[in-house]
Amino acid sequence: MRVKEGNKERDILEAAVDIFARHGFHKAKISQIADQAGVATGSVYLYFKNKDDILIKIYNTLWEKLYSELIAITGNEALSPIEKVDAMIDLIFDMFTENPSVAIVFVNEQESMNRISGDKYSLYYEKFLDEGEKVIKEGIKAGFFNKNIDLKIFRHFIFGSIRNLLHQWAMTPSKLPLSKIRQNFKFLIKHGIMK
Repeated sequence: MRVKEGNKERDILEAAVDIFARHGFHKAKISQIADQAGVATGSVYLYFKNKDDILIKIYNTLWEKLYSELIAITGNEALSPIEKVDAMIDLIFDMFTENPSVAIVFVNEQESMNRISGDKYSLYYEKFLDEGEKVIKEGIKAGFFNKNIDLKIFRHFIFGSIRNLLHQWAMTPSKLPLSKIRQNFKFLIKHGIMK
């Protein structure tokens, strides 16, 4: 693969997110992605081996960005564990509010991503969950959160809930806006884990 020139790789990824969100990963064509990105179809293959490679890059980019921003939150000693949980939830919902197509791809293409990557899911996804788990441990140690939380179950509960809520939003955005989901999710999580 060629080294990135200009913004073509980014343009291809942005186009792919939009095409995958509108048509679904399986129905999407490389030629559609190329057309929307304003590049020749062959140019896509200079950056990516195939459509699977594009989806992997989308997920890795998403989780790498979330992880790097989470590190800034968890490393902020001025924030209490409760404020860190609040900021983590905002981080996730801000990402999807700013780019609804990413949210749709995140929800609708999870099975495709699992099939493609097998047990080699994004390294940053696991790092993100590990970092979030540290915040909950910090809150338990400080006496803010219930000490009986099973952290492995809790981490999957959180992201399963977010995926399901985003799926409901993607199906009927006017009936279930992301702002309402965020507000209620924060309330349920914080009051469900606080003593």
